[in-house]
Amino acid sequence: MKTFTSRRARAAVVALAAGSLALTACSENTGSTGSGKDSKKDQKEAAAQSKAVVYADAAASTGPAEEVPGAKPGGTINVYQEAGLSHLDPGQIYVSDAGQVANLLFRGLTNFEEDGKGNVSVVGDLATDSGKSSDDGKTWTFTLKDGVKDENGKEITSADVRHTIERTYSEFIFDGPNYVQTWLSGADYKKKLPDGGFGDKHLPDDVLETPDDKTVVFHFDKPRPDLPQTLAMPGYTLVPEETDTKEKYDKAPVSTGPYKIAEYKVGKSLKLVKNDQWDPNSDSVRHQYVDGFDMQFGVTESTQTKRLISDQGDAKNSIQLTGSVEATQIQDVVGDAAVNKRTIQGFQPYVQVLNFNLDRVKNKVVRDAITYAVNSKSLIAGEGGAYGGDVAPNLFAPTLPGYEADYDPYGRLKTPQGNIAEAEKLLKDVPAEEKKLVFAYANSEAGQKRKVAIEDALTKVGFEVVAKEIDAASYYEQIGKLDNPYDIYISGWGQDWPSAATVVTPVYDGSLVSDGAPNYSHIKDPKVQELIDKAVTQEPTEAAKTWQEAHRYILEEVNPAAPLWYTKQFQLYGSNIGGARYSTESSYIDVTRLFLKS
Repeated sequence: MKTFTSRRARAAVVALAAGSLALTACSENTGSTGSGKDSKKDQKEAAAQSKAVVYADAAASTGPAEEVPGAKPGGTINVYQEAGLSHLDPGQIYVSDAGQVANLLFRGLTNFEEDGKGNVSVVGDLATDSGKSSDDGKTWTFTLKDGVKDENGKEITSADVRHTIERTYSEFIFDGPNYVQTWLSGADYKKKLPDGGFGDKHLPDDVLETPDDKTVVFHFDKPRPDLPQTLAMPGYTLVPEETDTKEKYDKAPVSTGPYKIAEYKVGKSLKLVKNDQWDPNSDSVRHQYVDGFDMQFGVTESTQTKRLISDQGDAKNSIQLTGSVEATQIQDVVGDAAVNKRTIQGFQPYVQVLNFNLDRVKNKVVRDAITYAVNSKSLIAGEGGAYGGDVAPNLFAPTLPGYEADYDPYGRLKTPQGNIAEAEKLLKDVPAEEKKLVFAYANSEAGQKRKVAIEDALTKVGFEVVAKEIDAASYYEQIGKLDNPYDIYISGWGQDWPSAATVVTPVYDGSLVSDGAPNYSHIKDPKVQELIDKAVTQEPTEAAKTWQEAHRYILEEVNPAAPLWYTKQFQLYGSNIGGARYSTESSYIDVTRLFLKS
């Protein structure tokens, strides 16, 4: 999943997915210690805490969710966010900000559940359990719970689930995940159902079957053990067929979760109120303690931090959605025990990279020179230093199974401030026209800091940097266009579930290069393709070696993106907020369990 510029198991566990792991990056924070003080220790803990994700049975999938200690009903939580939401149409959601909101509004066949102690499971959400596999994992069957309704009081049926999957084949859906579609219909899946199921044509029964109102059956040509985790992504949450307004749905989606939209002013505010059609007895994950959420966009991280440190008035009832404590105010937080107690901290799964548009930056020597020149130390300082991130020597995060801490082909760990001499050496014979680079950046506080750091580092070694500002809310949409006018741009990617397949495939698979796809470098390499095709057919232990080989080849032989830093989360909330904890699954504050203390 894109970083914004990726639960509780109380009953017997069944059907462990082969090789599926979950990062248990951080349990509930008490405020007594500070993440980021020891980066090596942080990374070891991130790797050591990987545990198997379990697929839970019907008992674990039955509501209501376990009560949060001390929880009280009532009141409204204020939410601070700098940029507006990228999307609200579930099929378009692939960025963490909208993913947070999605867990309040939408439900899918499955969902993740966590216990705050590092244990993560997949439970049935709209489905009675996490799914039943047959035919050696090539067929998956889900049965819908009784009486689950959307905000209009219409009961959800298998036809709605079929519609939710089929509509992702539509041309107007361009920014969400495509795992299920490609598994069902191949890389050119959009050609298989160009109208997205809105007409008379549907996917054949030997691909997607709905034999009755309660049953959904997926048929694949090879085992797909990760399907229950995939369907738990916000991008596969339900869109009721009867009320789908296609392109317009992005601004006024229909809720199936505990909250619904009362008012949405795009880029300015979003007000959520209780959805009276949501039944807690059918939901083992979410709560509906507060009356609503008032989300304010356009609030910079520095303003968010100042308000929350002061803890005055409405700030007492406020949280950060995907923002973090602003870098220059970190010491004001960690230096005050009362304020530091109101933080959640943890290692995120994201790797921030500087993408090269391979359609424009064709000379690998130039790409290598940039990779040596970039200053990770300066970039991380803008994120909050050790509290904001660590130097990334490669494209795999410490949270990912198979991570190699010492794999550092460009010497990022030895020269985090940039290797000027090596960059200048490589550029010695490069023509001047190839040293002019158009750099796209988001018009946020963080984006401005990143712009300064990139310009400074590249100018030092002889590049001419032309910086182009992009609206933060549409940043990923703009750099995701194949015909974009930019040479380089920063992006962040984290595993959709803890498998290298969810990093290498979506970001570096040449068959998935298209508008809106996360292959931001437009890499199309036969060797990479060969290794991906090989890995997806192997057992997890075998596949891990192939993914490692692909990783090394991509970074050393192609170099489509310069690794910059691994991100950490450090968020602050008001003193009247109850139930706050770090979510392993979202890598932000867990919005499903919040309440107001008074």
